[in-house]
Amino acid sequence: MDAAAIELDQVSLGWRDRVAVRDVSGAFGRGTLTAIVGPNGAGKSTLLKGIMGVLNPLRGEIRLAGDPGRDMACLPQSGELDRSFPISTFDLVAMGAWRRVGAWKGFGAAERERVWQALDTVGLADFAARIVGTLSGGQLQRALFARLLLQDAHTLLLDEPFAAVDRATTEDLMALLRRWHQEGRTVIAVLHDLDMVREMFPRTLLMAGQAVAWGPTAEVLTPENLHLARHLCAGDYR
Repeated sequence: MDAAAIELDQVSLGWRDRVAVRDVSGAFGRGTLTAIVGPNGAGKSTLLKGIMGVLNPLRGEIRLAGDPGRDMACLPQSGELDRSFPISTFDLVAMGAWRRVGAWKGFGAAERERVWQALDTVGLADFAARIVGTLSGGQLQRALFARLLLQDAHTLLLDEPFAAVDRATTEDLMALLRRWHQEGRTVIAVLHDLDMVREMFPRTLLMAGQAVAWGPTAEVLTPENLHLARHLCAGDYR
């Protein structure tokens, strides 16, 4: 594996008296395309929140290469977004330029052109003036991918990026993930579709409150490992 973009050393995560992720160790290599999978309640999203810095480890250490503020971008679950705020699709995408532009530099013609290019890439150029709350689920997800394009980060974390979107949208957005991977970026996505993972993701981390298996996808998604993950999440094994 290449040099690590993210290293986990005996990491445990949770809230107060609840530990959702226990003793995970391993590394996401730079430029790798990795799926995080597992049953409901496996700690997949919790692990992403720990990497993002939203949750501090209860134990262990998370080490990130480079400057996380500049080198990492995140796409949260769509259900975590407030769609009631009256912001246009253009402005939502433009928020991805915040790290470059800041509060005082102003939003010039070059950045506006970046926004239009990103909107065109995801097929939303005709929806720039639409209020975000009027977009369909698939259109909103396209807009969020366009915002990631504006962020231009080296490491991308995506939490269920294809949830509740149609097949055409999924195919278009998956093509973007593959493009980012081909550009040498590190892409990590929480996913549920194991067939997609087997076809599209070279590496997989299988979670069940702990790391059941982590490595090449074909070696991770075995019937034995999946069976173990289900039973661990059901509390059958301790």
